[in-house]
Amino acid sequence: MMKNSSILIIMTTVLFLSSCATNVFTGKKTLKPIANDRLFPMAFSQYDQFLDENNVITDTPEARMITTVGGKIKTAAQRWLNAIGHPEYLDGYEWEYKLVKDDQVNAWCMPGGKIVFYTGILPICQDETGVAIVMGHEVAHALANHGGQRMSAAQWQAIIGTGVAVGSQVAGASNETQQLIGQAYGLGSQVGGMLPFSRAHETEADKIGLYLAAIAGYNPDEGAELWKRMKAKSGGQAPPEFLSTHPSNDSRIENLKDLAPKAKAEAAKYGVTSFK
Repeated sequence: MMKNSSILIIMTTVLFLSSCATNVFTGKKTLKPIANDRLFPMAFSQYDQFLDENNVITDTPEARMITTVGGKIKTAAQRWLNAIGHPEYLDGYEWEYKLVKDDQVNAWCMPGGKIVFYTGILPICQDETGVAIVMGHEVAHALANHGGQRMSAAQWQAIIGTGVAVGSQVAGASNETQQLIGQAYGLGSQVGGMLPFSRAHETEADKIGLYLAAIAGYNPDEGAELWKRMKAKSGGQAPPEFLSTHPSNDSRIENLKDLAPKAKAEAAKYGVTSFK
């Protein structure tokens, strides 16, 4: 019985390790995401449906600003990818930049370059540079395949959870004990696995996004200032960092301050030495 359980654990570990990929922007090993040829069609369909069901604003200065900034961030991404030897990386992307009337303080980028800004975040952004900081961050999520990685992580969470359940059955645990083990795994995998995984994505997107904004000619010093405004907007109300999908506002502000000189140095490699 224990032999079968050990074989299951070994097989799961081997499969997990074989599912790693490399982040081209950081060189770090990451969980292999869902392939673009599967992910993009789903994202594009959901994006079109979202636009059909929401109030998209066009032909206003704010809407044109979103498109302008988006184009500059896209160009910055392509320049970066060309420089690191991945000129084909954006193949299959179908970039769109839309402003949607909604009070939510939010923006997002779907896999494949489908971007939405809500009008509610514009007062936090304040100007084109603030929009670029947010745009860079959201585009970074797509470029780093964070959406696909989260889907893969959820699959692995379920697979390993099944392995834990089978293992406890094989070991002869009572039904009550099996239930407790399942609950402990669910809580542990969320707090100790999925939430840190999500926070790591946010920190990574902050870095990549700030570099993109700087390469596009926007002042990366604005990153920390924007998050100070975001913190003020939230009234300082947030769950403890270890229970959150995002780093705390204070952690984020300090990290962005540290990253700003590095982003300027990166931009200088592309001849960008003055910023909006």
